[in-house]
Amino acid sequence: MQKILIVEDERKIADLLAGYLRNEGHAVVVAHDGKSALAMFETEAPSMVLLDVMLPEVTGLQVCKSIRQKSDVPIIMLTARNDELDKLIGLELGADDYITKPFSLREVAARIRAVSRRWRRDTEADKISFEPLELDAGQRSFGVSGNEVQLTPTEFRMMEMFMRSPGRVFTRSQLLEGAMDESFEGYERSIDTHIRNLRRKLEKEGALDYLVTVFGVGYKLERPRNQS
Repeated sequence: MQKILIVEDERKIADLLAGYLRNEGHAVVVAHDGKSALAMFETEAPSMVLLDVMLPEVTGLQVCKSIRQKSDVPIIMLTARNDELDKLIGLELGADDYITKPFSLREVAARIRAVSRRWRRDTEADKISFEPLELDAGQRSFGVSGNEVQLTPTEFRMMEMFMRSPGRVFTRSQLLEGAMDESFEGYERSIDTHIRNLRRKLEKEGALDYLVTVFGVGYKLERPRNQS
């Protein structure tokens, strides 16, 4: 059970979500706009955020970006059914999952459980090294050449999969099931967004060439040819 911050400007939806999740045993706090959400994130220290994209003044995407700059707490975006661009931007900014409106309360609870499972799984106590990449699953830390790199829970799980099986080619479907506990076909392309985020972070540390695209198949982790 968790403390969940719901950020939703439609009060009826917020009340329905809050009531259902409280009945599930979660502690729930609610904000109705982006500015209040950021303030509440600081004071309440939630362990998960349900974040609507369409908020007054400070948008959900801006809230996501601000939270991700200082925390890797799981974020699930709530988007309109046809807002594909918002979904992709949300993933680019570090969201871990998204739910399209209208949604069922059971679906929301199921997604929370899925994100929570991979979060807990990431705390498995062991260390993996693929120099210069270092991953500590127990501490949920990842670094390159001694420099810590902040990863979202989904990015962390994907990197863990790559580092446990260097050289293995993972399809989008395999990454989706392993990193996000989902197997829905419509979600497969979201893996590309997470891969771009990972590559951007690796590039800053001079390790971009370690994450390789196998065209028509998927992705793998391997040493650059000049370092083999």
